[in-house]
This record gives sequence, C-alpha cells and structure tokens, in this order.
Amino acid sequence: MTELKKVGVFSVAKIFAVISLILGLIFGIIVLIAGGVVALFSPEAAAAMAGAGIVLVIVMAIGGAISGFIYGAIAAFIYNLAAGWFGGIEVELV
Repeated sequence: MTELKKVGVFSVAKIFAVISLILGLIFGIIVLIAGGVVALFSPEAAAAMAGAGIVLVIVMAIGGAISGFIYGAIAAFIYNLAAGWFGGIEVELV
C-alpha cells in the first residue's frame, strides 16, 4: 500500500473549481428549464425569464467555480493537517 501523505492545495482547488463550474452550469440549466415551464403559465414571468435565465446560468457557473475553488483549498489544507496527525489515505497503485 502507498500512503497519500500530502496534496497540493492549489491543484486540489483548481480541480474543485472545474467540477463546481460544470455542476453550476448543469444546475443553472435545470433552473432555466424549470423557469421556462413556469413561464408557460404566466406571460409576466415569461418576459422576466427571457433575460434573467441566461444571466442565472452564467452566475451559477461562475459562483460555483469560485466557491468550489475556495472549498477545495480549505479541504486540501485540512487534509494535509489531518494526514500529518493521523496518517494519510492508503491507496493501492498498479
């Protein structure tokens, strides 16, 4: 077994940012579709969703990337501390 003793904080943060960006896009599109369904029943909502829907997708993607980067950096930092105290994760590499 090989032990993962330390991870690069910046590298983990970048990966979390990319994953969160993709998830933000997916969730933004789901919310956009749900808003479109609601807009079918309300003409006022349809006008509001026309512009706000695309902005929402972009904001969710960017917000997801930023929060994912921050979370990834914090998680990597905490992992490095915990691995120093208790030992790292044991992995088997082939």
